[in-house]
Amino acid sequence: MPSYPYVLLSAAVSLDGYLDDTGPDRLLLSSPADFDRVDEVRASVDAILIGAGTIRADNPRLLVNSAERRAARKADGKPEYPLKVTVSASGELDPTANFWHTGGEKIVYTTERGAERLRRVPVAADVVALGSDLDWRGLLRHLREARGVERLMVEGGGTIHTQLLQQGLADEVQLVLAPLFVGDPKAPRLFGPGEYQGGRLRLLETRRIEDVVLMRYEPTAPGAGVLPSAADRRWLALACELAAECPPSGTAFSVGAVVVAADGTELARGHSREGGDPVVHAEEAALAKIAPGDPRVTSATVYTSLEPCTRRASRPVPCARLILAAGVRRVVTAWREPDTFVAGADGSGLLAGEGVDVVVLPEYEARAKAPNSHLLP
Repeated sequence: MPSYPYVLLSAAVSLDGYLDDTGPDRLLLSSPADFDRVDEVRASVDAILIGAGTIRADNPRLLVNSAERRAARKADGKPEYPLKVTVSASGELDPTANFWHTGGEKIVYTTERGAERLRRVPVAADVVALGSDLDWRGLLRHLREARGVERLMVEGGGTIHTQLLQQGLADEVQLVLAPLFVGDPKAPRLFGPGEYQGGRLRLLETRRIEDVVLMRYEPTAPGAGVLPSAADRRWLALACELAAECPPSGTAFSVGAVVVAADGTELARGHSREGGDPVVHAEEAALAKIAPGDPRVTSATVYTSLEPCTRRASRPVPCARLILAAGVRRVVTAWREPDTFVAGADGSGLLAGEGVDVVVLPEYEARAKAPNSHLLP
């Protein structure tokens, strides 16, 4: 499975949800103190992304303005400025825009036709063609694997924010609410229409900053099918934390599991040897806490730090079979079971063979293995 950066969406809106008005000058929604907060966030990330429309409309420099923060980045061995990223399907970009001539490295993600245009009218940036269409997953994978981007800040515009949320690729939304109204239906709004992931987002923080309010949210709804979502990473991280809580054992793995409904509601959690039971498995413990016949289970996702077992000596039914019996059709895990106790277990293969969507997120493998290091070569 591909590995993506942590994606943070950042925006300021009016009370009626607008990003700007239709006047010739940019509408300043944030307060001076909030602009400084944004500068702090910029200094903390590896890359900042804006759309080509934002470059055309605002002609931003997209810099870390604080000399102290830039110096701190350099002291940490980072470039003075984060990588600046933009996206343009057409490749129609103004080579004289401020974006290209300030800060550090830049990169443009585009289509094959956009790359052809940029060969004729180049800009001062690396150009990466993603194919015939823009592919957000391909873009994020390239940023992580080719450019080493761990944290990506997305500052707009609204179309980009909408697409990343609708595809389940945003780990966090930082939204600033400004105390004014725009009221112009022709003005740009933050989020557009379309199908979003279900459920409520989880509120992480609210903070008053002069006359504006910062709200930080994270999506909670699991992904669909075999495509991982940002929320999948959060829930699998929790399963790994639960694995670390297991009573130690020299004869069994330490595993954590969480069952999450399609709307992001946590149904149950469990871990190996929970409650003093020396042989209970994590998935078994979690599923046992859900009321029989709960209609949410069949559309839920099971997150488990180690793939569900297919054979066990301690109980007659292995966890993979318990998951199938419960009607669960999606499982997210961090690593495959080694041959330490059972050769060729392949719980993921058994589940997939029964039509269950199995997602493996290998970036969590080390975290899942940590409480089991004494059992591994």
